Amino acid sequence: QGLSRPVVCFPHFLDAKGYAEKARAGKGFLDGYRGTRILSVGRLCEQKGFDLAVAVLARLVRAGHDVRWYVIGVGDDEQKLREAAAAAGLGERFCLLGVQTNPYPFFAGCDLYVQPSRYEGYCLTVAEARAFAKPIVCTDFAGAREQIVDGCTGLIVPCDEARIYEAVTRLLDEP
Repeated sequence: QGLSRPVVCFPHFLDAKGYAEKARAGKGFLDGYRGTRILSVGRLCEQKGFDLAVAVLARLVRAGHDVRWYVIGVGDDEQKLREAAAAAGLGERFCLLGVQTNPYPFFAGCDLYVQPSRYEGYCLTVAEARAFAKPIVCTDFAGAREQIVDGCTGLIVPCDEARIYEAVTRLLDEP
């Protein structure tokens, strides 16, 4: 049967100008760190793949990269992520920032945005990173190709620790 009324699609519009204004109005990274800042944003749960971020960061540090990985968000996996980071000897290099009512100063201040999700629809945080013209690595979830042209506007990789590591390393080595 046909629909009784038309279907209307309302796309999410990015307000890059508004995001930039919020970035200037807020406070972002206050730790004085001078190395490369990687940012991820999302719920601390298996879906978002932050366990992969810990593993990738450990590999980056072992390879001699001067990086810190910051994650904005809260969730059930917080303690598990803290324990994994401690077990990997990451110390202050894996930074869980909790809830940030204004995340835009962090988007503006990061060097690289990584979304290691196991699955997503349209990922708003990738769109926000795009609005700040940040280099992006994201896994090949459902909505990734709606936003990123692989190899041109970002890197899309399988949801795999080794492939995420390779992509991040590529962007660190070839900024």
